Amino acid sequence: MTRAGELRVRLALEAPQRTADGGGGATISWIATTSLWGALRPLSRRERTGAGGRLSQVTHDITIRHRTGVLPDMRFTSGARTFAILAVLDDGSRNRIICHCREETRA
Repeated sequence: MTRAGELRVRLALEAPQRTADGGGGATISWIATTSLWGALRPLSRRERTGAGGRLSQVTHDITIRHRTGVLPDMRFTSGARTFAILAVLDDGSRNRIICHCREETRA
């Protein structure tokens, strides 16, 4: 169980905003919907090298207080770090949400 004192990481919850580009596609920009506190727990790490350079992929569980409207197409940011939400587990009995996230960085 995550206690209030364990929610020490300041996060911004962002939602995608799609704008038509006039050619049948869309440009995606990210809009911050709220700022909140969360707990960040790393789960796994994987590195590989490809044509675009080295790719480091880390998965995390991010726990926040319960709130409605958190969806898998959203993301969290914390400073320069970005965490794409892959799945959302609503643990309403404990008044929290656990988000399984992926952080990718190129080196």
